[in-house]
Amino acid sequence: MDRRFIRNLGALSREECALLAQKRVLVAGCGGLGGHLIELLTRVGVGAILAADADVFEESNFNRQLLSGTSVLGKSKAQTARARALDINPAVDFTAVEAYLDERSTPGLLPGCDAVLDGLDSIPARKMLARACTDAGIPLIYGAIRGWAAQAAVSMPGDGLLELLYPADAALTDKSVLSFTPALCAAMQVSLCVRLLLGRPVETGVVHYVDLLGEEYERIEFR
Repeated sequence: MDRRFIRNLGALSREECALLAQKRVLVAGCGGLGGHLIELLTRVGVGAILAADADVFEESNFNRQLLSGTSVLGKSKAQTARARALDINPAVDFTAVEAYLDERSTPGLLPGCDAVLDGLDSIPARKMLARACTDAGIPLIYGAIRGWAAQAAVSMPGDGLLELLYPADAALTDKSVLSFTPALCAAMQVSLCVRLLLGRPVETGVVHYVDLLGEEYERIEFR
């Protein structure tokens, strides 16, 4: 077994580690959430990762985006994510997609994927991604952050979770994010994703909400 993943044993079996190495996931966005998602997926041993983002890094990213820094100012977020992942695990099959996800580009990225992880920061983009996942029959691991709070959920094809969460008139009014909030949200998302990929029990249609400032945790069912 690859020594990079030897400390996974115990929490995961050898068979589960081998199964993760055969899985393929799409990470939508390489920013605040996406950078942490890619880091955690690579370190847990997921074998193939597609990461899509058309943006480049700027200084306003530094407070929350794991992959950002002065050495990559103006550089592609997707290509920086690829370099980071390959530095951790040269065997990972990593595809960097320098494109915005929309109704035209997204469907072509989904074939062969076992799950999609939401690292987006726009309600319309999230809804578009959920529709594409439903059309492709692929689970979406939803995540969202704001200030001190994070929430995550597994949305199965056709369950309409994103439509229930975000009515037609929903809009983002507060875009503040602290450094630790995307790290928390990504950990929640990847833990849900790993359980799903391994066939372990995982609740769907349930939003897990954490408020770090108020020290509150809520489990919200959407049935």
